[in-house]
Amino acid sequence: MKELNCRGLTCPAPVLQVRELLDKGTPSVVSVIVDNKAAVENVRRFLEYKGFQVQEEKFGVDFRLLGTAMEGACEVIPDLEAEINPEVRKIMVMVGTNRLGHGDDGLGKALLINFIKTLPEMGRDLWRLIFVNSGVYLTTEGSEALPVLRQLVEDGVYIMACGACLEHFKLMDKKQVGETTNMLDIVTSMQLADSVINI
Repeated sequence: MKELNCRGLTCPAPVLQVRELLDKGTPSVVSVIVDNKAAVENVRRFLEYKGFQVQEEKFGVDFRLLGTAMEGACEVIPDLEAEINPEVRKIMVMVGTNRLGHGDDGLGKALLINFIKTLPEMGRDLWRLIFVNSGVYLTTEGSEALPVLRQLVEDGVYIMACGACLEHFKLMDKKQVGETTNMLDIVTSMQLADSVINI
């Protein structure tokens, strides 16, 4: 069994340490200790993509993720490296705010909701929708954007919300749509996208 102590590390350091460990060889069991929910979700997802069955244990303020390699499992990276279809452009939209423009905040929030509601017009080209900083508020309970975001997920758009941002705003337990993500996933998505739109 290989053990990693990732206490005190924020996104994406725990995932990078796990990746580095697995790059040296695939152990049958990996134990990773983290101290925040964003790291729990990101490390769990990464280990599962790498073919591990993951159990979570909470002790005090820390969490232990115990990953056991599944026999015969193969790495499953959800369409981050798949979906290579030259007929369809891959547009990534990164939303880094909960309002659009500067000036009146109420108007800015209404404009951003209208922007989100209009995104389905991009059709199949809309590939990733990533929320960072105060943009993560749009993925949480009470957000007017939730019905549109849920429909986008059903239509095949991959929605991601920054785990470090959710932790910062104390919104981790209020997220209603999308995967909790980290900077490694975000940077990988930017590399694979045909174009990136920043809001």
